Amino acid sequence: MPPMVTPDTTHAWDAQTYDQISAPMTRMGTTVLDRLQLIGNETVLDAGCGSGRVTAKLLDRLPSGHVIALDGSDAMLAEARTNLVGYGTRVSYLRADLSHDLPEFGPVDAILSTATFHWVSGHAGLFKRLATRLRPAGQLIAQWGGFGNVANVIDALDSVKSDFPELSDWEGPWWFPRPDEVTTLLHDAGFDVQRAWLTPEFVTLGTHEELKRYLATPVLVAHLDRVAPEDRARLVAKVADALPGKTINYVRMNVVATRLPHPI
Repeated sequence: MPPMVTPDTTHAWDAQTYDQISAPMTRMGTTVLDRLQLIGNETVLDAGCGSGRVTAKLLDRLPSGHVIALDGSDAMLAEARTNLVGYGTRVSYLRADLSHDLPEFGPVDAILSTATFHWVSGHAGLFKRLATRLRPAGQLIAQWGGFGNVANVIDALDSVKSDFPELSDWEGPWWFPRPDEVTTLLHDAGFDVQRAWLTPEFVTLGTHEELKRYLATPVLVAHLDRVAPEDRARLVAKVADALPGKTINYVRMNVVATRLPHPI
């Protein structure tokens, strides 16, 4: 198993821009949501709700239920509150960093997470914390970056790192695992893993300017945190120029699991 990096998970997200360019994440997240088996009255934790686009689709499937919308970014939660205002008290908001101990809540009937866990450090601890917030037999349905995710962006980034000393010795903020790694960690945390698998996804931007905007938020947000403000646009431009096209090659880790009667 590769070493797990310990990223700073409190990046300065531009929530409004993320919301405007989040269609690819919403599309992938909707596919994940479709795997969640719901009656309609459950309480579900959305672990990494972002600006709330997938959360809204989740709430539509819970006419008598409740969603806890959790995110580590105050800006994202503020954007989610705006987008989800029509759902009233059926959604509550929780500011928490999944890399650390979670506030008391639950137990919840299910946990949904999309495009989040690769930003989290210490996955053994993450999965154990989630298990303690989930009722026995409750579902964990998740998707995040898997082995090979954004490989073409990483190659482009590596080719320009010499121009940015702050990045030269930094391995990056992500953990992109293989299915067997995830299965072992989830089992050790108290989950029965029905399936863990990788799927390729491709996001193609229409113009070079759209590519740069997408790279800045969300792909390179952690890298931009590490360079001086006056160098950020130059970093994004160099990575965009180094890519052979306007397509970002995603590989997503997918998990369908349930909590065992007694978390380990």
